[in-house]
Amino acid sequence: MKSFKIQFLTLAMLAMIPVCTFSQSVNVFSGNNSHNSDDNSTKPYIGLKAGANISNIYDTQGDEFQADAKLGFAAGAFLTLPLTKYLAVQPELLFAQKGYQGSGSILGSDYSFSRTTSYIDVPVLLAFRTGEYLNLLFGPQYSFLLSQNYTFKSDILDISQDEQFENENLLKNTLCITGGFDVNLTNIVLSARAGWDILSNKGDGTSTTPRYKNMWYQATVGYRF
Repeated sequence: MKSFKIQFLTLAMLAMIPVCTFSQSVNVFSGNNSHNSDDNSTKPYIGLKAGANISNIYDTQGDEFQADAKLGFAAGAFLTLPLTKYLAVQPELLFAQKGYQGSGSILGSDYSFSRTTSYIDVPVLLAFRTGEYLNLLFGPQYSFLLSQNYTFKSDILDISQDEQFENENLLKNTLCITGGFDVNLTNIVLSARAGWDILSNKGDGTSTTPRYKNMWYQATVGYRF
């Protein structure tokens, strides 16, 4: 895990070098609502945000598996980078909890189960400025699995399993699609996202379509500097 974190941080810093150079010569937009909004719409922004995911999992091969949505934590940082006055790239780096839960009864015995998966999510979004306050965003996201917790409880059985995952290959990830909108209120940013898994990248250049895919809705409150 330590080696993976070092590789991940190194890659992130290397990725920011051309980005920061590019932002020195090209203007960036924001939804600032001050009297000189045209000037403020061409400034770079970095920010922090936190909120929650409501997630579930679905079976791509049928309806054999049924579960209920689960609430999880989400937090991280974002950076708004320029293309034009009305178009920008917004990479983000987030810690996000996803999963599912459920309950039922077998032979008169009630049971409940829950799974929480923790990820580092890296969305790379195109942001379209549609007005003074509203930005629409859409793009791919790469998710790196950190840990997984599973619990099962019934009248006769109680199981709890925790797994930690060491990924030293940044090409091993889950490719997702995500989109949503940001509402910019000066320095405060209200964000909403929806996303779902597409492919499981194996790290050796190959990929597969996972049978069970995460899907989630996310709401966060951010502050941009």
